[in-house]
Amino acid sequence: MSESISAPNEQIELLERRIDRLRGDLRRAATTGDRAQARTLRAELRRAEHAWDAALAELEERAPVVPRQNPAPPMLSIREQVHHALTLLTVPAAPKLIIAVHDAFFPGELVAARLTSLRRDEERSFKVAPYGRPYYLCPALTADLLAPARGLLAISTWPLETRVVGPLSARVDFLVGAIKVAERVAQLPGDAHDARRLLWRFAAGIPGASAGGAGADPETVAGRARAELDVHLEADAADRAAAASRAHERLDGAEALFGARLQRLRRTAS
Repeated sequence: MSESISAPNEQIELLERRIDRLRGDLRRAATTGDRAQARTLRAELRRAEHAWDAALAELEERAPVVPRQNPAPPMLSIREQVHHALTLLTVPAAPKLIIAVHDAFFPGELVAARLTSLRRDEERSFKVAPYGRPYYLCPALTADLLAPARGLLAISTWPLETRVVGPLSARVDFLVGAIKVAERVAQLPGDAHDARRLLWRFAAGIPGASAGGAGADPETVAGRARAELDVHLEADAADRAAAASRAHERLDGAEALFGARLQRLRRTAS
């Protein structure tokens, strides 16, 4: 059995060395402006990566099936898993991004369906025993109405300036998240594929953050994100500070964490 597995293993090692070499060559071609060479190298890189995927699939098929033991129950609750992901990002995030960050950097499985009722459970817990937990997972608040922002989770211990979102906040928070992910990826070994795939997703949304292919350099991504962040940060911070000031004046208790409700907004308007 070991002989049958060694061939795909050797092929994978050769392909990994080829992929690393092609990525370096592609970066150099992009840096020097040789677009024709960059296109050629990008095509070669894609072929090598497809071959790597095929060799890995063959290796999995040849490997002996190991009977699964009864898995130990997860040590962390879903709220702790979400808290870890948000703490890494440091900004409000949608469930899809929270799951991607958790899968890239933390052990265990975070199931999307379980996030659906999480915020409601947190609010009920707060109303039963206010401030009985060290933190709560709560929605971000819209800067205009101070109402719950649809599909964005935050941590209650963050300052209001972080938990409110204005017109520019989506882009600002995307760039901040890209920087935090890049900084964490830079600390990981080169075979951290899930983390590097997440970094590539961020890089694809930042001009100049990727030289092409399937890889992204953490230092480049962070640098490009910081450069764009400088353009938006001051205006976004002013919007958030103004909204936070209004929230401090108008909201208290559960509303300061979970947002003003429609009835409260109508009374305030009256």
